[in-house]
Amino acid sequence: MTTVLAIETSCDETAVAIVNNRKVCSSIVASQIPVHQQYGGVVPEVASRQHLETINVAIAQALEQAQLDWGQIDAIAATCAPGLVGALLVGLTAAKTLAMVHNKPFLGVHHLEGHIYATYLSESSLNPPFLSLLVSGGHTSLIFVKDCGIYETLGQTRDDAAGEAFDKVARLLKLGYPGGPVIDKLAQQGNSQAFALPEGKVSLPGGGFHRYDASFSGLKTAVLRLVQQLEKDGGQVPVADVAASFQETVARSLTKRAIACALDYGLDTIAIGGGVAANSGLRKNLQAAAIQHNLRVLFPPLKFCTDNAAMIGCAAADHLSHGHTSPLTLGVESRLALTQVMKLYHSLE
Repeated sequence: MTTVLAIETSCDETAVAIVNNRKVCSSIVASQIPVHQQYGGVVPEVASRQHLETINVAIAQALEQAQLDWGQIDAIAATCAPGLVGALLVGLTAAKTLAMVHNKPFLGVHHLEGHIYATYLSESSLNPPFLSLLVSGGHTSLIFVKDCGIYETLGQTRDDAAGEAFDKVARLLKLGYPGGPVIDKLAQQGNSQAFALPEGKVSLPGGGFHRYDASFSGLKTAVLRLVQQLEKDGGQVPVADVAASFQETVARSLTKRAIACALDYGLDTIAIGGGVAANSGLRKNLQAAAIQHNLRVLFPPLKFCTDNAAMIGCAAADHLSHGHTSPLTLGVESRLALTQVMKLYHSLE
């Protein structure tokens, strides 16, 4: 059994968790949302400063909550890519320091791989191969999970990520930041069939449309023009109906592509990860479609959809069980493809 203390500081949550393989012993998440709301989005320099102020307290809280001491920790892990460079450096530096002081193996973890492993925390029987739909503020991808650290990208957004589209639509509807939760709440009060909005298909050079790639920039623009037209007509904008129609379009688009991809590749399980995995419209659409095609759809618990360190610890524990560790010279990267995960490790063998 492997017990890992993991740190996640890729964006605006300072998170520390202790994970024993797939069991969460403790999970601390200090959110910065109230700090960044006044700016309408995450300010990188502010995020880094907040991580510095919070990280030591979060580490102490994680150990206290798990009722463990350093002698019971087998390894230290931290998110090293992708993300905000300054924010990543805070967590990575803390993890390296702890690894050296306590003479523990160190592992750098890819943030998106963490989101894949979030489902493992509630589905202990889950094992590759399966299809992962990663949907967050910065990423929207369909990933063929072949083994620990072995991934193939089958589809992705060509422009805005799904979560980014939620934030932008929330902004133009004057709903504030972050957009996902408030649009989801409003959508449940509105009529999802009120307005016909484009799904954003991606054309193929030889004709037809890509079965797995998505586009959300056009959808965002369509909502903007709809709101402008409604305001021009002099009536009050039915915000709940607009939110419901937008959310339904995003959910339908993601569901269609995920189901098609799973069926084409003969995969019977779809695991969802990322902040948008918490969206009720996506959950409803995917679960209904999966039943029709005899597929299994797995969503992480809501607390593990958004950024957290438990998912990072789970990924690290699996890598360590495969004999993978990272050098203390490992740096951070603002961008790193999920298919390059294994460059973060060397083998103990």
